[in-house]
Amino acid sequence: MERALGARDRSAGPARLSGGTRMGSGAMKRPGLTAAMLWPALVIMAPLLLGPLLALLHESLKPYVGGRIGGDDAGALTLANYAEIAAPEYVRYFLDTFRVGLISSGLALVLGFPMAHFIVRRASPPVRRLLIGGLVGTLFLSLIVRVYAISMTFGPLGPLSGFSRLLGIASNSPDGAELMVVLGLMNTTLPLVALTLIGTLQNINPRLEEAAMSLGAPRWKTFFLVTVMMCLPGILSAGITAYAFCISNLVVPMLVGRGFILFVSNLIYARFSEVANFPGGAALSIAMMVISVGLFYGLLHLVRSTWQEAGK
Repeated sequence: MERALGARDRSAGPARLSGGTRMGSGAMKRPGLTAAMLWPALVIMAPLLLGPLLALLHESLKPYVGGRIGGDDAGALTLANYAEIAAPEYVRYFLDTFRVGLISSGLALVLGFPMAHFIVRRASPPVRRLLIGGLVGTLFLSLIVRVYAISMTFGPLGPLSGFSRLLGIASNSPDGAELMVVLGLMNTTLPLVALTLIGTLQNINPRLEEAAMSLGAPRWKTFFLVTVMMCLPGILSAGITAYAFCISNLVVPMLVGRGFILFVSNLIYARFSEVANFPGGAALSIAMMVISVGLFYGLLHLVRSTWQEAGK
């Protein structure tokens, strides 16, 4: 009987091996299958994404003729619309956009990470559900309503009007307008950042923090060198999402900027809707997209190189 069982096991061995080989070959075919499944989505989405961008690029190269909507289709293509953007008055819009967006997204990260850490590590299940529900609920509230609520709360006649005076900022000054824009942007980016980091922190085993503290590391050092460092990819993702929302925002600087703080998106809106300068608006849009993509890739390269140097 033992011989029969041994013979059966030996005969089953090649079968199992061949079965494993078949499974391996099937696994090797999966990338091709995945690519084949992606093709329909690419065929549908490519015209929807690339088509408008190509049309925008072509419009930006047309000469602008006053008194008509759109560029001159009969004229030769020109780079005059891009040369106009290099003027100092346009550079100020770009600097304000990237500077205020960086401040808003940075503050959202600084406040959102402790909030997410408390929800994941400290809050009881009922409190956790309540806080997450509150963060999600704020995203369903109209942005215009939230911006006006910020203006009514922190404005000159609001209950928290002393907040700007505490910072040494006059409410009706350009710095006061910038503060209102920062608070308005944070009102939306903070819930986004917190919800993103909640998912990141939930994927980190809390025993790693306990192990670091059991080896003598103080709590603050464990927080920064273990928790924060392991959350760095999620922090980067949340920061990029918040920054992209900030620099592309139109409503917040329009409502509370009071003409002191205007983003490039406001300038693009004015070019398209108020003066019908489609070539100028298209050139601003393309320039903003190129600068933003270059900035994001530069930031990713910087973080990746810093991460690799820290790993060494």
